[in-house]
Amino acid sequence: MTANIDTICALASAVGKGGVSVVRVSGAKAHTYAGAIAGALPVAGQYRFCSFRESNAQLIDQGLVLSFTAPHSFTGEDVVEFHCHGSPVVVDQLLHTLTTLGARLARPGEFSERAFLNDKLDLTQAEAIADLIDSSTITSARHALRSLQGEFSKRINELVKQVIELRVYIEASIDFVDEEIDFLQEGKIEARLLAILATLTLVLQQAQQGSLLREGLRVVIAGEPNAGKSTLLNALSGQDLAIVTPIPGTTRDILRQEIQIDGIPIHLTDTAGLRHSDDLVEQEGIRRAKAAIGNADRILLVVDAQQQASLYSSALWQELLELAPTRISVIVNKIDLVAATPSQQQLENTPHLFVSAQTGIGLNLLKQHLKDCAGFNPANDGGFTARRRHLNALAVANTHLHAALFQLQINKAGELVAQELREVQQALDEITGRFTTDDLLGAIFSSFCIGK
Repeated sequence: MTANIDTICALASAVGKGGVSVVRVSGAKAHTYAGAIAGALPVAGQYRFCSFRESNAQLIDQGLVLSFTAPHSFTGEDVVEFHCHGSPVVVDQLLHTLTTLGARLARPGEFSERAFLNDKLDLTQAEAIADLIDSSTITSARHALRSLQGEFSKRINELVKQVIELRVYIEASIDFVDEEIDFLQEGKIEARLLAILATLTLVLQQAQQGSLLREGLRVVIAGEPNAGKSTLLNALSGQDLAIVTPIPGTTRDILRQEIQIDGIPIHLTDTAGLRHSDDLVEQEGIRRAKAAIGNADRILLVVDAQQQASLYSSALWQELLELAPTRISVIVNKIDLVAATPSQQQLENTPHLFVSAQTGIGLNLLKQHLKDCAGFNPANDGGFTARRRHLNALAVANTHLHAALFQLQINKAGELVAQELREVQQALDEITGRFTTDDLLGAIFSSFCIGK
C-alpha cells in the first residue's frame, strides 16, 4: 500500500444531466467524510438509502451510499460512492461539501493511478480501463475488456519469466568458466534465445492488431471539386452527412465521420476540393485539406472516371506524390457513367479502385482495400488491446534480443548477452509497470477522464 495522504473525490459517472450520478471518494478519511454527509455508513460492499446533508445539516439529496474497506476496493483504499440524482447542481453540492470537509478534487485518472500504485492493477490493466471507456466498436471493447482481465499482461509476464530464467542460467554459468563444457557453445542458450524471440515476434504482431483496433485508420478523401468526394463519404458512412451538388467547391470545411469495417475503426475525413481559388473561404478549406492529408494514414484520391486520363499530368497528382507517395489510393469514381466494371488495379505504381459512389458499385472492394491498408490480419489477433507505447517497448525488446543473439553467435561474450537480456527485461517491465518512471505515469494517467 502506498501512503496517499490526500483523500480525493470526483464525479465518477458522465458529466451532465441523467437519472443517476455517482460521486466517488477514496482515501484514509473517505469513511469519515462520507459519514459526515450520509450518517451511518452501510456494511462494506452493501448499499444503504439515506439523506445527504451539507455541514450545516441542509439537505442536498436522497440516494444510495456504498462503502468499501481497504484493501478490498478498486483503489485499494477506503472508498465510498454516493449514488445521487443526476443533477449537476446536486453533484456540485456534494463535491463542495466533501472539499469543505477536507477532501481534494481528484486529478484525471487518479483513482486508476492509486489502483496501480496499490497493486490492484498493473499498468496495462489500468490503461485498458480508459481504452474500454473510449471504445468505438464492439471488437475494440471486447479486446479492452480482455486486457483489463489481464490477457496482455499474461503474455508479457510469460516473456519476462523466460528472459529471467535465461539470465540466471547465463550469469550463473559465467562464474564457472573453468568447467570443461563451454556453455556458450553447447547450443542451449541459442535455442532458448530463438524461442524467446519467436514468442516476442508473435506478441508484437498481436499487439499491432490490438493497437489497430484501438486507434483505427485515419483516411482522408481528397481530390478536385466535383469528383464525388462527398458522395463517397455519404456512401461509406451510410448517412447523408455532406451536401452534394453539381456546383464545384460545395465542401469548404473539414467533415469527419467514424465508421467501422469488421470491427476496425475508420476515421473518415472529407476535404475541400483541391484547386486554385481566389475565394478566401475556399482557400482556408484547401489549406485545412492539405493539413489533413499530411496527417492521414491513407489518402483516397477521388477522380472522375471521365477525367482519369488527365490525372497523371495534373499538378495535384505531382503534389500528392511528393507529399505522400506510399499512402495514396486512387478512387476512380462514377464508373456507371462510362460503363466500366468495378475492379482493383495497380497503375502508376499506385492502387486504383474503380467504383461508383452514387450506385454503390465497387464499395465492397474499397472496404476490403481499407482493411488491407490497415494491416488487419485475423490470424494475428491476440484478443487484447495495445497502445503505441506498448509497441515501442516491444520493438526495443526485439532489438536487444537480436543484439543478444549477435553477441552469442559472433562475439561469444556471455557477459554482453546477459546485459542485452537485462535491457530486454527492462523494456518488457515498462509495459506492465514493474519498471516505470514518474514522467511515464504522469503522461499515462493524465490522459484518463476525471473520476476514473
